[in-house]
Amino acid sequence: MSSTATLIGSVSTTPHFSSSNTTTRTRFRTRTRTFSSTPQSLNHSFFRLTNAPSKRASSTPSHGFKRFSPVMEWQDCTVKTEVDVPVSVAYACYSDREAIPNWMPFISSVKILPDKPDLSRWSLNYKAFGRDIEFSWLARNMQERSLPIPNQKIHWRSLEGLPNRGAVRFYPKGTSSCVIELTVSYEVPQLLAPVASALQPFLANLLERGLEQFARFAKSYT
Repeated sequence: MSSTATLIGSVSTTPHFSSSNTTTRTRFRTRTRTFSSTPQSLNHSFFRLTNAPSKRASSTPSHGFKRFSPVMEWQDCTVKTEVDVPVSVAYACYSDREAIPNWMPFISSVKILPDKPDLSRWSLNYKAFGRDIEFSWLARNMQERSLPIPNQKIHWRSLEGLPNRGAVRFYPKGTSSCVIELTVSYEVPQLLAPVASALQPFLANLLERGLEQFARFAKSYT
């Protein structure tokens, strides 16, 4: 099965699928939010940038002026692809969280907490923009805490570490194939703010590659 990928900036289109190939479509957008306290991504996430410059906080008194709260940016990426397996197989394969590092290129490990199966610890390790980038976070599989939606939807939210959330939706396409839609939302860490505009297309490409590998992985999943 061959795959082609197309990026569409700020415009959402409906994917076209044919029986002879797989077409991936991506849409993304940027949002900003204001926080009155130190961003969570700086307090809890594990982050390392080699040769990254450091800045010392200014000791200059405020003279009665209130400091501005930092404005943090959230970015969203959505990717769709067709997978040549029944929707039940695709759902079961994606639900195997500890197997995700086998096909998602930037996820290095996922460990489910033995006493709390709805919680899992995730590690990201990838070389990008000439640097080694590492993050970790604790995520809750929201489906485990609400009414299950088998073969339709999986969604999660981080509780600590890198702020992120997302959902995977499954749409049957006949009896032997389905369409998977993956949406990932994340807060841009301040240390990556200078390259924020490059993060969306970069992540979109990684997600597309991940779904292409997932399509192959799911065919052999038992």
